[in-house]
Formats: sequence, C-alpha cells, structure tokens
Amino acid sequence: MSPRPMKIALADCSEHHEGVLTERPLWEALAAREADFERPDWEDASVDWASFDVVVVRTTWTYHHARQRFLQWAEQVAAVSPLHNSLEVLRWNTEKSYLRDLAAAGVPVAPTEWFERGSTVDLAGILAERGWERGFLKPLVGAVASDTHRFNSGGGGLREAQIFLEGRLAERAMMLQPYLDRVETEGEVSVMLIAGEPTHAVQKLPVAGDYRVQDEHGATDQLVPLDPALVGIAKRALAAAPGDEPPLYARVDFLFSGDGSPVVNELELVEPMLFFQHDAEAAAAFADAILARAQG
Repeated sequence: MSPRPMKIALADCSEHHEGVLTERPLWEALAAREADFERPDWEDASVDWASFDVVVVRTTWTYHHARQRFLQWAEQVAAVSPLHNSLEVLRWNTEKSYLRDLAAAGVPVAPTEWFERGSTVDLAGILAERGWERGFLKPLVGAVASDTHRFNSGGGGLREAQIFLEGRLAERAMMLQPYLDRVETEGEVSVMLIAGEPTHAVQKLPVAGDYRVQDEHGATDQLVPLDPALVGIAKRALAAAPGDEPPLYARVDFLFSGDGSPVVNELELVEPMLFFQHDAEAAAAFADAILARAQG
C-alpha cells in the first residue's frame, strides 16, 4: 500500500479566497506532486487544523485588522500541527517594530521615529531636528499601505499630517520615516526567498505621482534579475528573524534613498504576495520546501 499523500493547509481568508493569481502556480505545483492540499479560512472555527500534516500561512490578508486574534489562532494551530512560518516568527513579524532588530543587526533601514499609542508628538519639531523636508507616516500593524500618509514639512501639509497622526495615535502605535521619493520613479524591489535561498525578484511600480506599490492601488510589477547586493542584504535581514532554521518563505522589500543606496522597507514573513505568476520555478521550489517541512 502506498503512503497517503501529505495533507497540507494553505491558510487563506474568505475575503480573498477567489482569483488569487499570484498563488495559482503554487497550487499547480502541489497538484503536480500529488499533494493533498486545502485552502481553509483562518477565521473558520469549524476547521480541524490538527488533521493537517503542515499548515502554511498564505493569503490570510485580513490579519492586520485583528492581530491579537490572528496570533491566538496561530498559537492554537501550532499546538496541534507544524505551522509555517512559525508562531515565534509570526509574533515577531506582525508588528513593524521588528525593524529595530534589523537595524541593530546592521541591516540598512530608513531612520525611524516610533510613537506609542496615546502619545503626544510634535511633528514639526521632529522634522526640524532630523532635517527631513518630507515625512512618511504609517502604523506598526498594517498592510497594503493602509493608514499611510506622506507630507511636506512646510505649510498646510504639516498641519494636515499632525491631524492625521493625532487621530491615528488615539487607536494605535505609529511610526515616522523620511519620505523616499525615488519610490515614485524606481518603485520598490522585492527579493523572494524560499527556505532561506533567493528564488526571484520583482520590481513594483506605482502609478504616476503615487507611492503605493500594491496592485490594489493600480501599481504594476515585473520580474527583474536578482541583484547580488540586494540578495546579500536580504539574507542578513532574514538572519535576524527568530528561530533555529530559516523561515519557510520570505519577501524582503527595498526602497532607495536619495543617493540610490538600498534600505529594507519591510521583511515580510507572515502572508506576503510572492509573485509566483512571474516565476513558476519558484513556485515549484516552494512546493518542494512545503513537502520537506511536512515530512520533518
């Protein structure tokens, strides 16, 4: 009798369940390997997560609305089935304060001011002290550029940013970075890694005059060659993540400062889009890595 196929859960969410173009090559690669996989909604209380040989967090793209509930779910899953990325990694990576750890490890990141929920902030004073002409505000927990705001240091833009920040701080922690305007022309470059090894890279370009590089905001993306310099930084960033083995999957997003030097904008280890529509071989490598982790 041949052994039963590995039973795999690709954790999903009902809001984005259909038509996920970027994931389809992964599904096809798993099917080609005769893997038994399902795409259960992480918020579906009826799912028996213990019935899976491995649970892989994939398109759980609603988690940022309920981070604590998501982490509680991850803890419950990890108690009954192997979870990737790990609970330890998910806890660390679901809040952007992990960027502090990257900076401490010598990874280039944009200079950042951190604001706790309920704190009082003088934006004008901070920008003057830092010498920043433009600023960029974003929440510590967020996705697809939600609750972000770019502004100029003078005139009405600063007043509007102060009002924006005060409104957000009433509910959540926020962060401030200098606005890196090269994003408008060079976009963001993402390096994908499977089990710690780079597979492919994608450049995401916003619509003219915008900074948002997500397709929800009209941005486009294209495959670009792996840049050895970016790969080196990406591996250093990944090495700062908790755990004894590399995360199963990772995406490292790069922006470029005024002199063209790269900085890590995000290290995505929770539910990143991995742009498999541009590289079926990377999807195949991911399928193999999932099966390897499922088999221990």
